[in-house]
Amino acid sequence: MEKQLAIKAYEKIKQAKNILLVTHEKPDGDALAASCALAEMLELLGKTYSIYCFDEPPYQYNFLPYLEKFQTSHNLAQADLLIVLDCGNLKRTMIDQEINDQNGSKIIIEFDHHPKIDNYADYEFRIVEAASTTEVIYYFIKHNKIKINKNLANCLLTGIITDTANFLYPSTSSQTITIASEMLTYGAKLPQIMENTWRNKSLSAMKIWGKAMAGLKINKAYNFAVSVLTKKDLDDNLTEEDMEGISGFLSNLDNVNGVLLLREQPDGNLKGSLRTYNPQVDVSLLARLLGGGGHAKASGFTVEGKLEKTSTGWKIV
Repeated sequence: MEKQLAIKAYEKIKQAKNILLVTHEKPDGDALAASCALAEMLELLGKTYSIYCFDEPPYQYNFLPYLEKFQTSHNLAQADLLIVLDCGNLKRTMIDQEINDQNGSKIIIEFDHHPKIDNYADYEFRIVEAASTTEVIYYFIKHNKIKINKNLANCLLTGIITDTANFLYPSTSSQTITIASEMLTYGAKLPQIMENTWRNKSLSAMKIWGKAMAGLKINKAYNFAVSVLTKKDLDDNLTEEDMEGISGFLSNLDNVNGVLLLREQPDGNLKGSLRTYNPQVDVSLLARLLGGGGHAKASGFTVEGKLEKTSTGWKIV
């Protein structure tokens, strides 16, 4: 991250009158933690701000500061500065057209660790090697000599813990571990984070994980493990967070190139999650072909259609 650019962006934040924080629909731990970290920084500056997300945050993250400030409506017209967090591409905000319609009338700052798809930000802070967007924010904080307090430490560590699946994913680097350790010295509460993000699965969630494991099949042509979850499989009480981590867990299967989990969605679409630990496989290539994106070892996509069982397996119709 370029230090001078970080300093200039922070000056724009300090000069702004009304700031809107935006993250992606169906927010995960990193998206929420990154947003709350920025909220803490804005609180310390005494700024007027709001946080927009298309979907309500999962209840599991109620331990994060400022989660109550998330809204499913926005004041984009009133904001003079927009901060977009962990979005991968602008479409995931679900207000991309409204943002584009501003025609450059607002300053936009972007924090992300996904490969670049859109070119829309005036100040872009993207480190694809970072394990989480909160890790990217950490460097921004350091460049601007912002004091890290307990709230910031908790947020930064939460993003790292959730996006690395407790340091299991290949995105975990020595720098990631160093930053996580540093957050503990600043007062981050690791037991609280673990209790709320990994040790809180409901009975319905555990059952659906079981169905995903029971349905695993190997595509011998590509040596890829595949599992599907239909609408009939999914309990109405399940949240997106209940589903989080299934594909990552399935990727622990030995001697396969990767894992694909397909889930039918309430809106009639199919959501695909791709994971691999194979150093020679880049699942983001397939995800991009299907209109999605992500990282080489963890990607996703959404396509129209539904699942239909055949004599040889499942197909999308």
